[in-house]
This record gives sequence, C-alpha cells and structure tokens, in this order.
Amino acid sequence: MVYSSLMFIYGFLPVALLLYYLTPKRFREYVMLFESMAFCCFISLYFLLFIAAYSIVNYLFGQMIGKLKKNEKLAAIPLTIGIIFDLIMIFGFRTKYFVWLHDMLHAPEGFYPIGISFFTLSAIGTLIDTYKGRIKADMSFVRYSLYIMFFPRIIMGPLLRYGVFAKVLDSRRENLTNIGIGMSLFIKGLAKKVIAADNLYMLYSAVRSSDVSTISAANAWLGITAYLFCLYFNLSGFADMGTGIAYCFGLKLPQSFNYPLLSTRIKYFAARWQSQVIQWLRRYITKPLYSACTKKWIREIVFVGGWTLFGFWYTVSLNGVICGLIMGIALIIENYVLPEKVMKFTGIIYTFLVVILCTVFLSGDSLAFSVKYLLAMLGGNGMIADAKFFYLVKSYIVLILITMYASTSLFRNMMIRSGKAKIRSIIAVASPLIAVATLIICTALISYSGSSDMLLIYL
Repeated sequence: MVYSSLMFIYGFLPVALLLYYLTPKRFREYVMLFESMAFCCFISLYFLLFIAAYSIVNYLFGQMIGKLKKNEKLAAIPLTIGIIFDLIMIFGFRTKYFVWLHDMLHAPEGFYPIGISFFTLSAIGTLIDTYKGRIKADMSFVRYSLYIMFFPRIIMGPLLRYGVFAKVLDSRRENLTNIGIGMSLFIKGLAKKVIAADNLYMLYSAVRSSDVSTISAANAWLGITAYLFCLYFNLSGFADMGTGIAYCFGLKLPQSFNYPLLSTRIKYFAARWQSQVIQWLRRYITKPLYSACTKKWIREIVFVGGWTLFGFWYTVSLNGVICGLIMGIALIIENYVLPEKVMKFTGIIYTFLVVILCTVFLSGDSLAFSVKYLLAMLGGNGMIADAKFFYLVKSYIVLILITMYASTSLFRNMMIRSGKAKIRSIIAVASPLIAVATLIICTALISYSGSSDMLLIYL
C-alpha cells in the first residue's frame, strides 16, 4: 500500500484521521505509532516485523551510548557497532551482494524494506548526535519508534534529525486549518504522481522500447527529458503527499523539493533537490572532514566526494557514483569559472544540460547502457530525428508543456505578487473545487490503471 492507492486514499487515511482525533490528546502519539505500524503491516507483515526489530536494535544502541557517554572510548564501541549494523542493512537490501543476509533473516523473495535509505540515515544521525551530546538518549521508545516508522515520512522523507522531529511533535497544532492545508498538499502531490509522473513514464518507456543503438538523437533527448521530469514529479509528489498527511495530524514537516528544475544555476538546483539529504551529508560527513582539512583543494575533494556519496546513496551503483561525481565537479567549476551575474536564460540552459547529463547515468541500467544512450543523444546512431519522435511529440506535447510549467514557481510567484484582492478571492473560492476535481480525476486514472505504483523509487 502506498499513498497513491485507492485503499489508502479512501480507506486507511480517513480511518486514521478519525481515530486520531477521537483519541484524547495525551494518547495521540501512541495512536500515531499504532497507525504507522498498521501502515507497515499493510505493506507486509514481514516489513512490520523488520522495522520494529530495526527500531529496537537502534534504540538499544542509543541507550548504551547515552549510558557510556562519560567515557568516549567506551561509548564509541556501541556507536561503531550500530553504524556498521545500519550500513549492513542498507547495503544488504539495496544491492545483490548480500544474499546471505536475506537467507539469515528468512526474508520473503523480493522483499524490500520501503524507505530504508531514509530511516537508515535517520538512525545513524541519531546515534552520532547522541554520542556528540547534541541530544540526550530519549527514554521514550514510543517517540523513537515513531521517528523511524512515522508513515507520512517513511516512503520519501523528509529526512529530519531526531531533535527536530521531537520539536515538531511538541509543537503540533491540530485544527481544521492544518487539515485543509494538508489535504491540499496531499492532492497536489497525488496529481504530480498520477497525472504527471505516470504519463511521463509512459513517454520514457515508449522511447526505451527501441534498442539504444537505433534511437535517434531527438528521441533520446525526448526520452531522457521525460525521465527527468518524471523522476521529479514522482519523488516530489510522494514527498508532498507525505507532508500533506503530516499536516492533517498537526505536524509541519519541511518541503523536500523547492522547484529545482529549470534553475538558473547549478548551485540553486543542488540546494532545492531533496535538500534534507544534502544537509545530512554536510552535517555528518563533509563538515567534520572540513575541520580536519586546512588546504582548500583538499576541501574541494571532500566536497566532490560528498556529492559522489549522494549519487551512490540514490542508486547504490557505479552509475549513481558517476552522477554524483559530475554534479560535484560541475558545482566546483561553476564557482570558479562563471561570474556571479549570469543571464537567467543562459543559466537555465547550462544547468539543464548538466542535470540531463547526470540523469543519463541515473536512469541507466548499467554504465555501458548510459554511455550508449549518451552517444545516441549526440547523434552517434546517425539519426537526428525519425517518425517515432514526431509521433511521440504530437501525442505528448500538451503533457510536456503543462509539466514544464508546473515544475516552475511561476504560478506561485504570480499569486504572491498579485495585489488584487478580487483575484485572491476568486482563487480562494475556486481552490476547493479544483482540489475536488483533481481528486476525482486522479481516482479515475488510478481505477483505470489498477495501480499507481509506476516508477516508485523506494530509496
């Protein structure tokens, strides 16, 4: 079960909200944990058992670190063992090289713990923060378990430090206003996933259906652009849905994506794409290494290494490493070569080209395929355009134009700058109707396809 399934939209979510608001306030954290466990159980009973055991193990490591924090050397032992345990889990389930782990855990065939990349980083960050004395080892197992498996953030984050999550829990505001904001965000994310991402994936699949050695240059560009926008709408769609659900429970979680596509500079794109993960890498990896480096060129190597690690985290493959390496090097080059003031249109072009290059490697099944696809984009197959390209453009031109506009902040900025009260009043009246209409359209599309799990990347 995922957020974009009819069972969740019309079954699980309404029941969860009803049960939550019927419960006295002092018991509501227990209800959220119970509902999160139920959500995990709907995915699979084995997943519930896995994430419950995972939470217990990491909680115990945190408690041991807290008990031994007066002696750093002793506290470093459970910290090291805990980090190794978490890394084995993420590598074990995101690569094919740890078959023994599946056998040892008696995992069902094809089992994959959804969101393992997020809750693994969350667990590791909490262990480090406890060791450094930034937070106290929380004695509340309920809160810690909720931090790991809270269902609005388990699929696509956002990635929060435990201290931040605890503050969000303490400052939650349960009212009709937040429920309204939450439902609007949820429907917005649902539309991104069902209307935009699923259809863009069909366009990308149509291009990929041809052998890579026969794809024309125009078709290759069309396909990889469709994949990039599909990836954005898919990931940001699930992130918006999760954030919207949290709002309905009174929790204000930060946005993970801030209109990164068509940015005017690479550094703006980098700051707006899954920003919490970048902040995690900076806090726990690059920043500590910076303090140990005195020379600027060594710090730049560390910087590129951090981005390489980010790409690896995305795919746990050589392609992901290359993707992150390209982004890190491009950021360094931009900082040195390009002047501070660059024409917006020029910035959009070169940023888009760098992002497309990264996407070629991110989307490829192997390094060899990505290289062949890149050659096809450069006209290496001897064809600039073919009949298939014009057919696909004709079929998807409306979708392409709408999604390109929707991926920018133009509409939001127009509303912010609009000083006319009449326009704001009209939009305020029309918004609920548009939301209901969008929900109906999404429901129809999900019902027609039978599922909306297409290209769901379980990070």
